[in-house]
Amino acid sequence: MLCLKQVCLFTLRRYQARTLCSDLLLSQINGCTHEDEVFSLVGRNKARLSEKHVGIALNVLWQLQKNRPFLLRTTDYVRNHSQFLTLCVLAENKVELMEDEVIVDILYSILRLNVEDHVSLAKVLVTEAWKRLERLSLPALSKFALCLYKQHRQFSPIIGQVAHIVDMKLDSIKDLRILSVLMMTISEVITESFRDRLLHKAERLLEEEHEVHFNYARRILQFLQNVKLKYHPVLEKCNRVFLKSASHLDVHNISRIFGLYEQLGFDNAEFRLIAKQLLSEAIDDYYDPETFAKLFFSLGPMAGSKVRERLLVTAVNMAEEFSSHQILMILKTLRKMKCRNSHLLKKMTSVLHKHLDSYHVLQLVKLTQYLVVLHCQDLELFAKLKTLLLGYLKSSVIPADTAAVIRVLAMLPSFQVEEMIINKAAAVLPQCRLHHLSCIATALVKWNHHGQFHWQNSSELCAKLLQKVNDCGLQRLQKANNLNLLLEELSYVNGEWFEEVLNEETLAMCRLLIDQITWANVLPLSFFLIKSEHRCPALFDRIASVTVENIEKVSQFFFLSTIPTSEIYFILFLFSALNYDPPENEEFFKSCIQHLTSNLSHLETHHLVLLAHVLAMAGYFPPVLITTIFNISFLSKLDAQLNVLPDMVKQRVHSSLMKLNRAVCLECPEFHIPWFHEPYCQRVFHNSMSQINPQRQHIHRMLTEILGGSHYSRVSVLTPYCYEIDFECVLDVNKKPLSYMAQNTALSGMGGTHLRHHIKDEGTKALPPGAQRIALEFLDSKAFSKDYSRHLKGEPAVKKRHLEMLGYRVVQIPHFEWNSMVLSTKSEQLEYLRQQLYGIQ
Repeated sequence: MLCLKQVCLFTLRRYQARTLCSDLLLSQINGCTHEDEVFSLVGRNKARLSEKHVGIALNVLWQLQKNRPFLLRTTDYVRNHSQFLTLCVLAENKVELMEDEVIVDILYSILRLNVEDHVSLAKVLVTEAWKRLERLSLPALSKFALCLYKQHRQFSPIIGQVAHIVDMKLDSIKDLRILSVLMMTISEVITESFRDRLLHKAERLLEEEHEVHFNYARRILQFLQNVKLKYHPVLEKCNRVFLKSASHLDVHNISRIFGLYEQLGFDNAEFRLIAKQLLSEAIDDYYDPETFAKLFFSLGPMAGSKVRERLLVTAVNMAEEFSSHQILMILKTLRKMKCRNSHLLKKMTSVLHKHLDSYHVLQLVKLTQYLVVLHCQDLELFAKLKTLLLGYLKSSVIPADTAAVIRVLAMLPSFQVEEMIINKAAAVLPQCRLHHLSCIATALVKWNHHGQFHWQNSSELCAKLLQKVNDCGLQRLQKANNLNLLLEELSYVNGEWFEEVLNEETLAMCRLLIDQITWANVLPLSFFLIKSEHRCPALFDRIASVTVENIEKVSQFFFLSTIPTSEIYFILFLFSALNYDPPENEEFFKSCIQHLTSNLSHLETHHLVLLAHVLAMAGYFPPVLITTIFNISFLSKLDAQLNVLPDMVKQRVHSSLMKLNRAVCLECPEFHIPWFHEPYCQRVFHNSMSQINPQRQHIHRMLTEILGGSHYSRVSVLTPYCYEIDFECVLDVNKKPLSYMAQNTALSGMGGTHLRHHIKDEGTKALPPGAQRIALEFLDSKAFSKDYSRHLKGEPAVKKRHLEMLGYRVVQIPHFEWNSMVLSTKSEQLEYLRQQLYGIQ
């Protein structure tokens, strides 16, 4: 009995000593400040390491790397160390003894240390975690899901099970960090209704949590990008998180955010301004290729001339060090910047030769596009690209890839078309979507036009294939029975082929599916109708009625059906630009105006300008909108934000502000807004000096003949408020032409040069009693809708209205009347012009 007692006491003391020793070892591992300290402890205590020690050791190794700047990390050294391999073997042997969280933590740590997915430890950990999936806590579940995401298992059965668990437990998730990770990782395997529930939950948590980390918002953006949904309420809330977290953002975060914004079609001038300031202040800190490429991508399109030059010089000096991905990023940014720096382009193309084999097919397509747009002159590089693209085309079985390669091959200089390309195109046609058919048709038309087919019966083969493309497009349209799916396809389609072959049929199909128009799809339908430039009363009326019925409805069950305030612009633009009044015109515009004016704080400055202009085209001038815009502080803020917006947006906003200023001065003098765009207009007109086209020259000669001399009319006149009119003349009370004292334009002596007259040059003289100042305008096809009604568009209609306010009698000559068979002879044209000029019916 005494002996047994002594044995028990000895065992207990040994256990206590071992526990104390183990706890000490645990503390020592946790206290390590360098990976070599960890490896030293592991090497000296291999036999005593428990599963807990192993898990802590691997976690500490990752934390040590995480706390260092990216460029100073030594993951290769850690991964290849003998004691790291020891830890991996021990972890694999003890995996069944580990707690759930420890398994997930180890998997996360080794993946962050760049251990390959196929390493046996990674496989064992994934398998063991899968077995315990149902009992994982929400934090552990989100971390495990993130590991699977990093292993590119987005479509695996495990992710499906994770999604099911999230679906069951969604109401209990209160932490946005956990939710954002889960949303991003399960995005590829969820239904639309589940997607909407996740977004609803995220929106609520974004509102409720006071301090939201920018990484949570970034993951939510990644989720939106994965599910291809541009949902403005969440986008704007995420953007506010980034603005609040601006001081914590570095170039890596900013470039990621800009990349996601670009993919989602979202932009924010305030975030651009802050990003520009942060990156410009730290420009000297980015000296390695990876961070500099991200800096160039983020800052380049917004940079002023001095910073831009510094970026270009640094890119030239660093060109040899760029990876294949970084070169692609630099070229993409150069295209955005519209910068054709020949020195940098030569350096980049010289480096590209050694990287070409590392690109996959769609990267090669993008690369070729960038080089063509940037006017690359390296024919040897283009020859290599052609060879690689043709190789991909021969083995391609994906219609989208085939169409993309064919489209980009048509962009190559001096390209000789091979019969294989035609055969490959013909083989994939039945599987192609409308966008792919458009790509193939555009390439065929271009090759045929430039005579790039060089085998027997090539033209006949091309014509047959084009007809087959047309037939496939028509068949695809005729099978459409879901408006949402059709509009999704149409969003990617443009070009002459679609307009000539399928536009009418597409509109007819939209009319057949008119009952499917809802508040959720009026926006993409409006986009398509704006692009088509067709007035379709049935569709327009349905859009207007759906807008009026739903614009103020906000339901938590159908929260995704609300259109963001900023994008109501496109619905209004449809009606204003195509000059269409729906049956309940007043109610429609008043509903939109009421919604907009009650949400002004949610709109960016340039969006307000665009909205006010489109309303002014329709004859609406909401006082609160006008007084908000024509305010010194607002215009100063607008000016600052325009400096960081893309050139195309900047030009559109400048033009819209000028037109709005003009419209307010002419139509609403009670606002007492001054006309301050004279210098802007003069610059624009000076930069657009061009030749008078033959059609207008011909009309001027006839006008001279009718009036009795060139001194009775003027060409290209700038009116007050800077409208440009083709011809001006003055008729007295007896309809006799009045001569201009000084004639600055003599068409016969200037070879068609566009020499403008400005009324201010001679002063605005009072006309004799009963006299009329006549503005004669030739309207080409751009002034009319493209449907059979040939209805006058909004811009020329507003111009006519304003010229009449300035005292003109406006004579508009539509191109389809002037070029018609009715006016096929000179005498008929003279008589038509005389009737228009003198008002003879």
